[in-house]
Amino acid sequence: MHARALTGREQAGSIAAAILLAGMVGLGLSLTLPLLSIEMERMGVSGTVIGLNTAIAGLASILIIPFVPRIAARVGIGRLLALSILLTGLSFLGFRLFFDLLAWFPIRFLFSAALGTLFVLSEYWIAASAPPERRGLVMGVYATVLALGFSAGPALLGLFGTSGWPPYLAGGLIFLLAGLPLAFARHLLPRLDAGSGHSLLGYLTALPMATAAGAGFGAVEAGGFALLPVYGMRHGLDAETAALLISAVALGNVALQVPIGLLADRVSKSRLLLAIALLGLAGTFAIPLAQQAGPWPLYAVLFLWGGIVGGLYTVGLAHLAARFTGRDLAGANAAFLLLYNVGLMLGPPIIGLGLDWSMRWGLSLSVALFLLPLLAAASARRD
Repeated sequence: MHARALTGREQAGSIAAAILLAGMVGLGLSLTLPLLSIEMERMGVSGTVIGLNTAIAGLASILIIPFVPRIAARVGIGRLLALSILLTGLSFLGFRLFFDLLAWFPIRFLFSAALGTLFVLSEYWIAASAPPERRGLVMGVYATVLALGFSAGPALLGLFGTSGWPPYLAGGLIFLLAGLPLAFARHLLPRLDAGSGHSLLGYLTALPMATAAGAGFGAVEAGGFALLPVYGMRHGLDAETAALLISAVALGNVALQVPIGLLADRVSKSRLLLAIALLGLAGTFAIPLAQQAGPWPLYAVLFLWGGIVGGLYTVGLAHLAARFTGRDLAGANAAFLLLYNVGLMLGPPIIGLGLDWSMRWGLSLSVALFLLPLLAAASARRD
């Protein structure tokens, strides 16, 4: 998939550059999400409108992602990556330059479309460069770096604040600095060869377990991060303790992705996805039981549950990379990220409805709705 066979050192450098690029984009994105919500709250915007503005991100990704492989094949991966990095940095600065709610809707669409393009191409770059026998490990390292970036972003707001130009300048600089790995490793970029030209539906059905894993993880991640603090507070935890529930999930995600990736290199990836879905279901129903035992048992369950469910992303990407190459791999990755964004949009409202329906079991039952399709897809699994 590269213009020539890379040496071991070049292969390692290519993977490192792609992971660093994606990690920096994740860091900038995790700074963006809370910052914009806080700023809109200060504007006096209703929660509904804040949610609608945030949902523009998912809509932009869903509309743009299916076309990314075709555009990249025409203009080149390097050029499209560079353009997307420039657009994310400039559009993020645009949020401050055009400090107006109405302007933020088109700016957020452009910003999110560029972000979606970056994730499709950087994940293709990682998967195409990873040696087949170490693909799971590489994806585990990538998922860990991405999780670390998402964890660190909000902390930067404590350093730069949440008002004025400083946080916007910091975020814009982070996005633009993501171009450095690309500049140093541009000669190691994989080619985007002509593929079979599957339709989007073709990619979704070729490996139903892998693509269902993307949707399931997107829904559980977004819904869990948004509503676990609410769940904790409704069960008597103070706000600070309830917020730590998210930290437990995030730390589990960071800690377990490399071990899960190593396991994916040694066993059937489809069977591992099935095992992750089953353990994820068991874990979600263990949450209410652990909650009754106190905060520390709840933290422990969420740590394990967050790490296991995070494996859906790691193993799902590795599964696609084991099946497809070239443009087909880019197309399959785009389909995976498309469903991930669908999950991001559906997860919070459905899990929120479940929590309103039943304070004790609503969270578990609604999360289970997003894991059950993965179990259903097991009947069509292909190794």
